Amino acid sequence: MAWGKEKKTYTTGKGYLRYKDSKKYVHRAVAEKKLGRPLPKGAVVHHVNENKQDNRPSNLKVYSSQKQHMQAHRGFFSWF
Repeated sequence: MAWGKEKKTYTTGKGYLRYKDSKKYVHRAVAEKKLGRPLPKGAVVHHVNENKQDNRPSNLKVYSSQKQHMQAHRGFFSWF
């Protein structure tokens, strides 16, 4: 970090990055930019590699609901 530049994000207690000025989650802002529109109400943004700090657009998948998100998790973990 360069001198005189304030960090624009902080890490929440659950490990997600948030912007200091708006309190918006970074992964949700990145997903909205990727989609070119605001996320609909109830949408869940999933980190594909499970790293909450990895907010690259290619690592984010948007689900329309928490139910859909959990179904995807069950499918992913069903082979264990």
